[in-house]
Amino acid sequence: MRALIAAAAGLLLAFAVVLALTALGTPTGETSPKPLLTTVPAHP
Repeated sequence: MRALIAAAAGLLLAFAVVLALTALGTPTGETSPKPLLTTVPAHP
């Protein structure tokens, strides 16, 4: 019975964290203007 209560408490805690992060919204930020390197440079 204790395991069931612990599982329910964990589920509620996870749900509360998701709701809190959703309430905060997306962070204001910018993407980098520089493109990422997708190829490995040639070795000498």
